Amino acid sequence: MLIGCIADDFTGATDLANMLVKGGMRTVQMIDVPTAKLDADVDAVVVALKTRTIAPADAVTQSLAALAWLQANGAQQIYFKYCSTFDSTPEGNIGPVMDALMQKLGTDFTIACPAFPENGRTIFRGYLYVGDVLLSESGMKDHPLTPMTDANLVRVLQPQTAHKVGLVKVDVVARGPAAVRERFAALKAEGIGAAVVDAVSDADLQSIGSACADMPLVTAGSGVGLGIALHHRDAGHLGHAATAAQLPRIAGRSAVVSGSCSVATNAQVKHWIDAGKAAIRVDTLKLASDAGEVARIVDAALSAVAQGPVLVYATAAPDEVKRVQAALGVERAGQITEAALAAVARALVETGGVTKLVAAGGETSGAVVQALKVSALRIGPQIDPGVPWTLSTGAKPIALALKSGNFGTTDFFSKALQQIDQP
Repeated sequence: MLIGCIADDFTGATDLANMLVKGGMRTVQMIDVPTAKLDADVDAVVVALKTRTIAPADAVTQSLAALAWLQANGAQQIYFKYCSTFDSTPEGNIGPVMDALMQKLGTDFTIACPAFPENGRTIFRGYLYVGDVLLSESGMKDHPLTPMTDANLVRVLQPQTAHKVGLVKVDVVARGPAAVRERFAALKAEGIGAAVVDAVSDADLQSIGSACADMPLVTAGSGVGLGIALHHRDAGHLGHAATAAQLPRIAGRSAVVSGSCSVATNAQVKHWIDAGKAAIRVDTLKLASDAGEVARIVDAALSAVAQGPVLVYATAAPDEVKRVQAALGVERAGQITEAALAAVARALVETGGVTKLVAAGGETSGAVVQALKVSALRIGPQIDPGVPWTLSTGAKPIALALKSGNFGTTDFFSKALQQIDQP
């Protein structure tokens, strides 16, 4: 195993796995920390946790457990993956997990780089952009759990970590891996333990990936993963690069469950409904007040999927989300919604004949894979940047597309299902 990865949510894990496969690495995604020894001939393993918004101490405990398993199974490098919008709060969880991994690995220096230029996430002079606007001006400023109101990553990370945070500017990155390594050495000499690294292009990711190839710990979004994979491919370490993304065909029905309330997912839900396709709305307030509501949604979904693909969604605009959270509390509202969507997904698979399922949103995807008792995923072809099709392991494989809320084109749901059905 060339690289062992720890991801702080399920869609983020799939996003990183997609980048590794794109770079030619045979990759398996594990759901939660495995208990058994790795039984696969792969170049990379991504352990998908659900630690992005839990208490920092719990996030550290789970991440260290994942580290122990990866080390026991021969991982040569550790990669801590977080969102390309650096989702966190002043208390964590990025900084605390980073510090714990550094201490356990005995290293005094790492990077922080959530850049993913292909998906519009770029870092310039330490400021994170989403498309053409600063992170703090994007839809992330209204995120219900991790509102991002500062785009300066040095400022965002510094309160979370015991290490001094520095910056590697794009001017240095543009000069190539050697220049980046020289800057790393200079920062370490200044007592800096974590360096935010600028990146505005895939060429920058390759330079960063090569510069970090021998680093015990890398912390980043998925983009740097592509750079590291390409470094290994160019070095001749990946003998099966041409077939890394191949998956077998799978027959059966298709469905979408969506809990994300991001701007992108709202547009994707609207596109599906405007096209006249079957859609069932989940009302969180009604779920909270009526014990029979989940059963009614499940019945409606099973009836609809017998006629064709169906979307079951709790996706809503920011004002509606705030209204629900004000009534129920942020944590309870999320738990109720996730539990309902997980129950729907389980019924669609176990009773409705669904074998191809799209899940939109990190929390939703986590709840779905846990409800389906998925323990591992083979990573397949990309649908959109950061989102591949995957196939669960076991006797009855399920094709899953686990989409981060902010990812995907407006027609993502339809495009994903069309791709998996193509011969």
